[in-house]
Amino acid sequence: MTFSLVARCTDTGMFGVAISSSSPAVAARCAYARAGVGAVASQNVTDPTLGPLALDLMQGGMGAGEAIAGVRDLGRFIEYRQVLAVDKTGATAIHSGPNSLGIWTQAQGPDVASGGNLLANDGVPQAIVDGFLASRGHLGDRLIAAMRAGLSAGGEAGPVHSAGMMLVDEVAWPVADLRCDWTEDCPIENIATAWEVYKPQLNAYVQRVLDPREAPSYGVPGDE
Repeated sequence: MTFSLVARCTDTGMFGVAISSSSPAVAARCAYARAGVGAVASQNVTDPTLGPLALDLMQGGMGAGEAIAGVRDLGRFIEYRQVLAVDKTGATAIHSGPNSLGIWTQAQGPDVASGGNLLANDGVPQAIVDGFLASRGHLGDRLIAAMRAGLSAGGEAGPVHSAGMMLVDEVAWPVADLRCDWTEDCPIENIATAWEVYKPQLNAYVQRVLDPREAPSYGVPGDE
């Protein structure tokens, strides 16, 4: 009921996660990233503890492969879980339990990993990876391109209703955390529209935290 990718920007070291599902509010339960550490998607009969666990293991010095092995060792009911990780070197690893739902599969490339379950076909994760690798520009743009490629390849077996995209870069909080928790339209396109609005303002929102005296105004009432 979900397809996703985790990725790293080779040029900037930024990490990102993008995900979509027929279930509501998928990104609230399944998307995790930490600046300077990595990104994780934890899905399929979701255990929200596994994303932070994998990030903690990578922050402690493990690579993505070791962290996913640690998740297998420490996680409960791991045969039901699907967990994807990318680390600070761009290495990736995936665990897909044998009890993942429906058609499930996974794919990996340099700086990117994708996985899905209850898919329309087993080519969707590879289409996502290929879409990411063929794209250029900001990591957010590339995540959107990859998710669109997965949707065009068939996506989930049924219609998707929620989606999200998270980006982390240098600071301790996500520099972008965009979500569509439920729609009868395309949630991926809703996220793409939100990203087009948010992208030009991303650096300004970071600057407002670091030093609001230097932050630009966007014409909001009372913001001069």
